Amino acid sequence: MEWETVIGLEVHVSLSTQSKLFSGSSTKFGAEPNTQANIFDAALPGTLPVFNKDALRMAVRFGVGIGAEIGKRSVFDRKNYFYPDLPKGYQVTQLDYPTVGKGSLTVVLSDGREKEIGVTRAHIEENAGKSLHEDYHGMSGIDLNRAGEPLLEIVSEPEISNAEEAVAYLKKLHTIIRYLDISDAIMAQGSMRCDVNVSIRRVGDTELGTRTEIKNINSFRFVEKAIHSEVQRQQELIEDGGRVIQETRRYNADRDETTPMRSKEVANDYRYFPEPDLLPIVIDDAYIEAIRADLPELPDAKKQRFVEEFKLSDYDAGVLASSRELAEYFELVAKQTGDAKLAANWVSGDLQALLNKNSWEVADCPIQAERLASLISRIKDDTISGKIAKTVFETMIEDASSVDDIIEAKGLKQVTDSGEIEKLVDDVIANNPDQVQQFKEGKEQVIGFLVGQAMQLSKGKANPGQVNALLKDKMK
Repeated sequence: MEWETVIGLEVHVSLSTQSKLFSGSSTKFGAEPNTQANIFDAALPGTLPVFNKDALRMAVRFGVGIGAEIGKRSVFDRKNYFYPDLPKGYQVTQLDYPTVGKGSLTVVLSDGREKEIGVTRAHIEENAGKSLHEDYHGMSGIDLNRAGEPLLEIVSEPEISNAEEAVAYLKKLHTIIRYLDISDAIMAQGSMRCDVNVSIRRVGDTELGTRTEIKNINSFRFVEKAIHSEVQRQQELIEDGGRVIQETRRYNADRDETTPMRSKEVANDYRYFPEPDLLPIVIDDAYIEAIRADLPELPDAKKQRFVEEFKLSDYDAGVLASSRELAEYFELVAKQTGDAKLAANWVSGDLQALLNKNSWEVADCPIQAERLASLISRIKDDTISGKIAKTVFETMIEDASSVDDIIEAKGLKQVTDSGEIEKLVDDVIANNPDQVQQFKEGKEQVIGFLVGQAMQLSKGKANPGQVNALLKDKMK
């Protein structure tokens, strides 16, 4: 039996405003529980909300950034439900009149195909608190620090067909959010998290299958694994004669499975009605255009410029443009070295590997752009070889000295003196008569072996270009 998968994503993004959505207090990740709660979010009687205008600006900024419709009139609603981390008994959100309407994102898949995925809406809402289940001896604790944080919930159309497309969509969304500077979008800290709606249907069917929702997934990898796990569960369930029920599930990464949390509510269960303590928000074209004029160069445009201006491949340009910070780092290195291709190779290769290995952001990296540019400049002026540069790069991670000081202290300066190189070449020719004869008989690829022997004798310090040229000249 052949199946197809239909996936929709709801992405919750914590907006980087200085205040909560309806009160003046702020939050900081990692603070002691309940040290940043306030009287409104704790639902003290008589407290009233005051809307945070920065949250509106950031929501509109996102909508304009993806070319979505912008609601010139948006309305807040109360979504009523009981849960211990929601003291008011309702969440302030937007239902029928969200700030951001329909838009789309285009993602590039591993086989090079492009796919456009619709964005249904993006609405502003307040965050709830957090339930703590550890170290309470069979009870749960409640931390209200994040209650009232301004969130942007971005809802996709159910147009995603598999886990790869879901992750590509999330990564593209993450990149745009970071470029727009509306959130740090650090998934490990919960400032970007994802609910995944999954359903399956037999190939050829037009009606959607019953969907399940997997809540609060906080990494790209877990989104991928959760989708695979849930699709397999639903297929096996139906093929064994069972049926999928609409419910909310959680993903257990240790067991690589989804497990039930609660039956899935529908809109009627929440008894939505307009928030009586907040007026509708009305904006005009001038407000929207002012935000549009302030947008940065976004990733797709930056990628295209890198291809045209720096003559990079689509792949290299895509890697570098995938992060605003990485793109800015690359441009600084390229400008200072005058060699965009070499800068791209180092930034997307060695530097990116270093960041990934240590889970560093670009700002955390001990090798600043100016230092990498200095290293590349020493390769270009033949002070060191590309191979020796790898050694210098590793030293730069722990040693804050200048590139020139590291090269000098470790005695890594490349040998370019023609007399020294000629002696090396003479020794290699004398020590490898068989390979020399093979070269003279037309087996030119043996030159690589002979150059390698010379580099080994020089401990990597000889200029390989000079060695290669002199070897060929002497073996004519």
